[in-house]
Amino acid sequence: MKHMALRAPGVLLGTTPQGNTCLHIACIYGHERFCRDVLALTTNSQQSPAAAPLLVTINADGETPLLAAVASGHVSVALFILGRCREERLSEAILTQDKRGFNALHHAIRNGHRGLALQLVDAEPGLSKAVNKHDESPLFIAVMRNYADVAEKLLEIPDSAHVGAYGYNALHAAVRSGNPVVAKRIMETRPELARQEDKHKATPMHMAVHWDKIDVLRVLLEHDWSLGYVLDSSGIPILASVASRGYVGAAQELLRHCPDAPYAPTNGLLTCLHQAVQGGHMELLEFFLRSKHLRKLVNMRDGAEETPLHDAVRKCNPKIVNALLQHPDTDVTVLNRSGNPATWLLRGDHAKTLNWNEVSMLMLKADPDAANDTYNLHKQIKDRVTSESRKDIKLLTQTYTSNTSLVAILIATITFAAAFTLPGGYDNDAGSEGLPIMSRKVAFQAFLISDCLAMCSSLAVAFISILARWEDFEFLVYYRSFTKKLMWVSYVATTIAFATGLYTVLAPRLLWLAITICLMSVLLPFLTWLLGEWPVLKLRFHLGKTFKSELLDMV
Repeated sequence: MKHMALRAPGVLLGTTPQGNTCLHIACIYGHERFCRDVLALTTNSQQSPAAAPLLVTINADGETPLLAAVASGHVSVALFILGRCREERLSEAILTQDKRGFNALHHAIRNGHRGLALQLVDAEPGLSKAVNKHDESPLFIAVMRNYADVAEKLLEIPDSAHVGAYGYNALHAAVRSGNPVVAKRIMETRPELARQEDKHKATPMHMAVHWDKIDVLRVLLEHDWSLGYVLDSSGIPILASVASRGYVGAAQELLRHCPDAPYAPTNGLLTCLHQAVQGGHMELLEFFLRSKHLRKLVNMRDGAEETPLHDAVRKCNPKIVNALLQHPDTDVTVLNRSGNPATWLLRGDHAKTLNWNEVSMLMLKADPDAANDTYNLHKQIKDRVTSESRKDIKLLTQTYTSNTSLVAILIATITFAAAFTLPGGYDNDAGSEGLPIMSRKVAFQAFLISDCLAMCSSLAVAFISILARWEDFEFLVYYRSFTKKLMWVSYVATTIAFATGLYTVLAPRLLWLAITICLMSVLLPFLTWLLGEWPVLKLRFHLGKTFKSELLDMV
């Protein structure tokens, strides 16, 4: 380079088709020594008495060498070029923005070079005022990346830009990053940002609620408690936004600063209690029911003139229904626009569930005078479920019989083979040829009886399953329990046959094993039944005398 400069000094100012000088390319690749030498040669050249032309030259992307160095992540080169620009008093070279509107400070913050960013602000505070084509200011980028030191430095400049992409501002960014320290500093210096909306018409306050940033929410309310009363452009209050998401901490913080915060939108369609019920937010619902300010909402009606209890019954959530019924002010007799109480909103698509039955029993307990309505509703839905089941009778029959018959045939095959493969074998002595050797033992006789019982019961199940393929609905309804009992008999008998056969051959060495198998054959069916019936047993215990077993027919 030095040799070429001596022969033709103007070559140092030449550019590539992309508009890059040799200084641009050296900055892009991080060659700091080359940058120093080329600037020294340019300064000492007779044709170019100063280094300014190279420092201010812009390439096809609108970048100066400083911008190219910062964008390429070469901090030491960028600091050297920055120093030379300050020596030459070339503020325009430092403030230059590329074609996308980025200046050196934008790139330094976005690339994570916090030290360089601080030095750029010290060298040229005007960098903080630039906004790129994405409407991003250096302050916004710094807060989004949670660089508190850079943000603090930029906030010290009174006229630094604070706008961001998508209509956000620096306070929106502080909420997103969850930094209460930066949020507090912004509120102290630029409180007006708290009421600015993004393109979704959301203020920083709404975003703090949407993202459950409780620490930032606390800072906003401590600095300006009136923010808790602000409605969005659709007339929805902050508390309603909290309820739709189920954030208990945000609700507590909001009501602590604004005890009478608005609880319903301006159109009055849904209260925050309705929204908590519809979202299934149990913890938030309990908090609302304990709140003195929101106590009156328990019987307040929405646009369809329905109370939160109507919504809870429609959702078929026993925990929420029970929580509302435990509130002393709840009125179960409130009618909606169609003239129906909450009980009549039990939907048929939940009819085959324990939740449906538990809700119906809870409503019956809360309003005994509506017993006839409850039973009429139960009969109506049961008839509809039965009618719908008849339409799918073929599928129901195949599903039920195929699995049952397969297990039954397998058990029948095993027990049939065991009857001819007797434990101990057959006697070959004269006069008793062909008789089982252990025929006089009690364990052997128990083996034969249990094996025959298992085989007969499993064959009976298989034959019944064949009859069930006639696709008779009443057969499925009334004889399913019979085949289930037969299968349990077959299972118990098979297990006893195995245990007694094992004892007959290996006794007394494996007596403990035979006894264990026999006990398991008796206990396992009971344990299985207890496990299957546990939800019903728990419901019976929970409801006590109000439990109605006839309401469980559809389960």
